[in-house]
Amino acid sequence: MRHAYRLHRLLPACLLLLASAASARTMPYPQVDDDTAGSTVQVTAPAASAFVTPDQAREIAGSYSMSNGWRTKVSMVSGRYIEARIDSEKPMRLRSVGNDTFVSRDGKVSMRFRQGEFADGMTMSFVPDGRLAQVVVLSSRIAQR
Repeated sequence: MRHAYRLHRLLPACLLLLASAASARTMPYPQVDDDTAGSTVQVTAPAASAFVTPDQAREIAGSYSMSNGWRTKVSMVSGRYIEARIDSEKPMRLRSVGNDTFVSRDGKVSMRFRQGEFADGMTMSFVPDGRLAQVVVLSSRIAQR
């Protein structure tokens, strides 16, 4: 009788875990629109671009396994920009704003590198839908360089 009661309590928890894992896999990819001017008003001025040294570029370039199952490949485009490609989606161009932080032109995606105990992680935050007041934050460890 006691075992049946325990199983009865575990079933909802298992279903909740499965539902959260499924929603992470169906999460929309971040979309960056660098080509068109938006109809929104930006209140704060964007941060000035910061130069990234070749050594810093080598430290952040590579493939990252994201906490929701995505894989993100990061490479340097120039001394001020990186290109990030999530799975097989269109690459995003992000500008260096200093302190290992890169931001998309529209401000909807940001990546902060050299995170974690061994400085080999990355945190990405993005707005999945501009109509909603929502920001998704994902973390990762570097998978390969």
